[in-house]
Amino acid sequence: MGVTTEPVRAGLLSGVTLLAIVAIGAIAMGLGLGAQYPAMGLKFPEALLLSAGVTAAVGYWAVPALQALKAGQFVREDGPQSHLAKAGTPTMGGIFFVPVGVAIALMLTASGPVLAASAVTLAFAAIGWADDWQVIRRRSNKGISPSAKLALQLVVGVLFCLWLFFTQDEAITAVALPGLTLSLGWFFWLLAGFVPVAQSNATNLTDGLDGLMGGLGAIAFLGLAGIMASTHTDLALFSLCMSGACIGFLVHNRHPARVFMGDTGSLALGGAMAAVGLLGHSLFGLLIVSGIFLAETLSVLLQVGYYKATKDEHGVGKRLFKMAPLHHHLELSGWSELQVVMIFYTVAAVLAAVGVALGI
Repeated sequence: MGVTTEPVRAGLLSGVTLLAIVAIGAIAMGLGLGAQYPAMGLKFPEALLLSAGVTAAVGYWAVPALQALKAGQFVREDGPQSHLAKAGTPTMGGIFFVPVGVAIALMLTASGPVLAASAVTLAFAAIGWADDWQVIRRRSNKGISPSAKLALQLVVGVLFCLWLFFTQDEAITAVALPGLTLSLGWFFWLLAGFVPVAQSNATNLTDGLDGLMGGLGAIAFLGLAGIMASTHTDLALFSLCMSGACIGFLVHNRHPARVFMGDTGSLALGGAMAAVGLLGHSLFGLLIVSGIFLAETLSVLLQVGYYKATKDEHGVGKRLFKMAPLHHHLELSGWSELQVVMIFYTVAAVLAAVGVALGI
């Protein structure tokens, strides 16, 4: 009687995935994150490990609790058929790992920027929770309406923009680019309201495979921490705590996932990244480390636009991709879920290293 090697292979690759993220973290720290941070005598790496360890430990209580609540995921039937087996896996995992990252960051430093970034993160988590709760309550894959979700995201973005306007000096409107600093003037305030909404939707679209958004989030926050290390140590610490929370979440979310982060997690991660980029005067750096999220978003926009542009007399259009976002197209093209995740991790690690090297 033969024994399938797939579970063994999946377990090995999952372990390699976690080791790769830890290695990426060590490299990022070697590029500027090893300095002593005065809060509680902790060094930056210790803050990351603390957040990761606490999150992983909390997950061993939170995941069974979500299972008991019957907070199961409802999988879209028109997606990859391999995903149908994921139905019933607990979702809304962001409810335990996001607060842990925020709480540890606030415990270590409660500076104004960190308080603001934490508020934005939790506000987007609350929007995601409302959406996840509706999915669970209705026993379908329909949460709150897209227009309601967008309106709530815009409200948070505008409120954050107003906070920046009344608390930050004029230097906040300057954006660092390679070789120069560009003052955006009034245009910055339009951007400040838009970036959190765009970033949170991009990370939400990316959250579609076991361990994908958790690992990409960990890498992106490490990149942001490296960019912030020399100029905004408090934001670097916040980014490391959020990266650690993502790593701790991966203990439970790696393939095969025991829990999904849901909109509660994915929207919060995007909001947190946007807040760090805006507060740290590093929108260009945010753009670089968010390259995978940008590609995923563009794949959806191109798919929708191409479909509408090629509609025939029966109202049926053509598809540019087999399915959007991009990770589903790759799956339907023959890539395994694990291959997609590992390749995306690799690209994200390169982008994070570029962002840290540029320092902007």
